[in-house]
Amino acid sequence: MAVYLDERDRDLLSGAEGEAARMAMEIVAAMAEAAGAERLVDIASGHIDGGLYHGQVSLDFAERLVAGEARVRVPTTLNVGSLDLLHPELYRGDAETGKAGRRLMDLYVEMGCRPTWTCAPYQIDARPAFGEHIGWAESNAIVFANSVLGARTDRYGDFIDICAAITGRAPYAGLHLDENRRGELVFRLTGLPERLLDEEAFYPVLGHLVGLEAGTLVPVIDGLPAEVSEDRLKAMGAAAASSGSVGLFHAVGVTPEAPTLDAAIQGGDPVRTIEVTTELVAGARDSLTTAADGELAAVSVGTPHFSLSEFERLVELLDGARVADGVDFYVSTGRSVLSEATSRGWAEACERAGVTVVTDTCTYVTPIMRVEGGVVMTNSAKWAYYAPGNIGVQVVFGSLAECVRSAVEGRVRRDPGIWTDG
Repeated sequence: MAVYLDERDRDLLSGAEGEAARMAMEIVAAMAEAAGAERLVDIASGHIDGGLYHGQVSLDFAERLVAGEARVRVPTTLNVGSLDLLHPELYRGDAETGKAGRRLMDLYVEMGCRPTWTCAPYQIDARPAFGEHIGWAESNAIVFANSVLGARTDRYGDFIDICAAITGRAPYAGLHLDENRRGELVFRLTGLPERLLDEEAFYPVLGHLVGLEAGTLVPVIDGLPAEVSEDRLKAMGAAAASSGSVGLFHAVGVTPEAPTLDAAIQGGDPVRTIEVTTELVAGARDSLTTAADGELAAVSVGTPHFSLSEFERLVELLDGARVADGVDFYVSTGRSVLSEATSRGWAEACERAGVTVVTDTCTYVTPIMRVEGGVVMTNSAKWAYYAPGNIGVQVVFGSLAECVRSAVEGRVRRDPGIWTDG
């Protein structure tokens, strides 16, 4: 069945507003047909992942759009790029690759995108409203927008993301539709000890487990504390979107589309229900670690990007201590958060402690870290999942408190007791 295009769509497709807009609409319409959409939907905002350099094709596509006078039609933020433009001295990669990466970042700004350079656009001033259709890329941003904010975006990737922003339109399919937002796989947490639910590290580990089990299904988590913070939901969603293809989760009594379990599954029956035990959680935690505890080379936190409250917590944990000699400690964050952390004195406190702040990019996608021996510790399940393959490091997963203690002492220090029934 052909996709219905309204008069605005047909005008763009005819080239009435330039070659770039024509090409963008052609791509959006083709994607809609492939997705089985009957029509397109207006989007209120875009978030673009295509500014991260993945080779010449990334540059060629953006160059062609700019040559065709592309301009975004909706407010559009930019995900991380290949360089930290505020701290260019941190880049340790090939000079030509760095030059191409910078050119690509500039091209997306030329198209009218806002140079936010963060994987956490929901931490800046304008957040999509409940029920609002958006065209976002970047897996953690997608799952946060859908789940925590109740906005609606499908899982968009490079090229289709900028085409949606240029046209202001997206295929009315996938997670834009009510029926595709129904919870399908229930994770029941009723048997877990309360102290485990209080642990910050539990949430990325739970997300990792959810992603491994759910794949492309919409998971429902039943039994989370009603007051769980956005940072914990952020970490959980990012992990689920990495180990699986989760674009939306429901947390009963927490997220806006799940006031009850019945509401989350839209009155139907789940595909199956998984009773989450401490053994399951401990196994998921262990799968995020690729090396034995030992000498520590580096710590990397801030994947997704550090929030303001996470900066505050880090300063509290450091408590005037300094990172041990020979250990590098990296915090990745967005520019807007860094600006506020600087005004509060937290960024300076971190730097005095030997912490390096990274903006505009992330340490598992850009050559920044100096790791010649030892392991890297992180509190991010997403970072632990991708870094061994992306940058060839051995990883130990732990809480933020464990990361800080380990960095100060120069060796991995973890408390295995929190992952047991005792």
